[in-house]
Amino acid sequence: MSHYKPYPAYRDSGVEWIGQVPEHWEIARIKRRASIRTERRSDVPADAIYVGLEDVEAESGQYKPTSGNSRQTEDSTVGIFYEQDVLYGKLRPYLRKAIVAEMDGACSTEFLVLKTGNTLPHWLQQWLLTPDVTQQIEAGCEGAKMPRADWEHVGSIEMPTASHEEQIQVISAVDRETARIDALITKKTRFIELLKEKRQALITHAVTKGLDPDVKMKDSGAKWLGDIPEHWDFVPSNSLFPESKERAWTEDEHLSATQKYGVIPLAEYERLEERQVTHAVKNLDQRKHAEVGDFVISMRSFEGGIERVKARGCVRSSYVVLKACENAHIGFFTYLFKSGAYIQGLQATATFIRDGQDLSYNNFRQVKLPRPSLAEQKSIADFLDKSVSRIDGLTEKTQRSINLLKERRAAFITAAVTGQIDLREIV
Repeated sequence: MSHYKPYPAYRDSGVEWIGQVPEHWEIARIKRRASIRTERRSDVPADAIYVGLEDVEAESGQYKPTSGNSRQTEDSTVGIFYEQDVLYGKLRPYLRKAIVAEMDGACSTEFLVLKTGNTLPHWLQQWLLTPDVTQQIEAGCEGAKMPRADWEHVGSIEMPTASHEEQIQVISAVDRETARIDALITKKTRFIELLKEKRQALITHAVTKGLDPDVKMKDSGAKWLGDIPEHWDFVPSNSLFPESKERAWTEDEHLSATQKYGVIPLAEYERLEERQVTHAVKNLDQRKHAEVGDFVISMRSFEGGIERVKARGCVRSSYVVLKACENAHIGFFTYLFKSGAYIQGLQATATFIRDGQDLSYNNFRQVKLPRPSLAEQKSIADFLDKSVSRIDGLTEKTQRSINLLKERRAAFITAAVTGQIDLREIV
């Protein structure tokens, strides 16, 4: 943002955390610029637009409706908003969510619905999304289990404001710059999606067809697998992976079975995700011991495959622990169990999952496994290690670029609505 110039003159805002503002700007509490709507209804038509907390992207202020997010029942109580109102998520985990309504509709009651006067709705929206304001609001949230921001506190926060004409100039410049950044983010996000598709296709092909494009094939007899190399065996899964029911050791740490990281210590998962999760307190004596290199069938395996154990410890009693036999290469089956084809095969055995039951060893046994020679299993695993590593490296590099663009977007908006840069003459 070095090519943007500051305003000619500044003055002290009188608010320590806001600091200097353009000399001609005014400082006033948000409640002097906006009012709260408190209308609630339960008779809103089912086809009326509904905005839930999950429909608003954090930080960007963009409306991105999710297919699974809707009112629980048609007669549930909802908030009412009107075109150009500002919807602000008041639950502490959602304080970086604020949008300007483009039409009338209904919303979760966990939004503060704000009506602006002479202040542009987008000015208020962008001010509410700045990090310093979020910090101020978060400090005033009340509630032990689900802290919330209330209007009394939000309305008391100071906001610098330019004239109505200047607000239009600034917000127009912000819209142009953020649209350019958003277009780059969209392009890079799509590239990551393509990389993930390529990664999955590469893995699935290698573990089900091998690496030799000229090898003769035969019908495996399994719909999920199709043809496999003629020299491969197709064997019962329990012949390669017997179930282990060994009880947890006294010194075992609790493990968490995750699709994202595999089976890792619960404490490590909380550190990586920067959040706490519910800890098991019942049936601890029934938990199962797991060793590095084992596999675990968890309650979500029908969605994302079977997870590899990466640390010694114990898992919940309802999970299935699998031990690899000597002629099963752990690396090869790590990829196979996470391949799209195998997940489809596992899903075909799990018609009851909607009832909340866990996958069992019996489900696993119903899906026979391809078995190349141990040497070929290792060769395929080594090939995938290198190929997947390259794709993952490119994915991480692209994601870092997206993160930097998002940081630049947020910094630009903050600089605009705090008067750090002068956008009046930007065209």
